[in-house]
Amino acid sequence: MKTLRVIFGLLTALTAVRPVPAQTAVNQIKVTAKKYEFDPSVIKVKQGDHVRLVITALDHDHGFKLDALNIDQLLKKGEATTVEFTADKAGTYPFECSHFCGLGHKGMKGQLLVE
Repeated sequence: MKTLRVIFGLLTALTAVRPVPAQTAVNQIKVTAKKYEFDPSVIKVKQGDHVRLVITALDHDHGFKLDALNIDQLLKKGEATTVEFTADKAGTYPFECSHFCGLGHKGMKGQLLVE
């Protein structure tokens, strides 16, 4: 009986010291890139969110550049590219196409809105 008490005591102590890890929710958003726009062009997330953008270039290669988070990712035509980050700070952050895609390239922009 004493052995059972010792084992039970150890199990209780071990359980008390090991915190259960909290699951981090992922805010996954699908984005398309095509001549000369991102859809959606405004991406809204909450501060603290772990964000996963799944971006697909529909017509030819594009880029996704978000300077505030030091992200510059090539988007290959027809492929889904994943970009992940944590939205730590509230604010509005511009993003743009960083791979020349034609005459309207400079107007291919959007905003990340962290509320």
